[in-house]
Amino acid sequence: MSNIVPTYVVEIHMAGDIEDAKRQLRRECYPPGGGLCVTVEPETFIYTGGEEQGFKLTLRNYPRFPSDPADLWVRAIGIADRLIPALCQWTAMVVDPEKTAWLNHRPEDQR
Repeated sequence: MSNIVPTYVVEIHMAGDIEDAKRQLRRECYPPGGGLCVTVEPETFIYTGGEEQGFKLTLRNYPRFPSDPADLWVRAIGIADRLIPALCQWTAMVVDPEKTAWLNHRPEDQR
């Protein structure tokens, strides 16, 4: 038996320790949070003035745990918002096929 759902992908890009990110994600995937399947890949960020290691998380509309695009986006934003302080970071970027959000927790930017 197979289950087919519309394709929808949301990515989270963030600096930080990939192993710590995996530990946090296991909590996100554990009940009662609802079904979720996330892939994790290492990523190198090269930017003006520096370079650092991080990761890309990919949330998909997984047929075992189907979701609609708006709910998957909200879930990705929530995960990124929780990962930022958990991994001692300031920012993360959440990307889907139509939009990109830069989440910024820097205190000096909150004024």
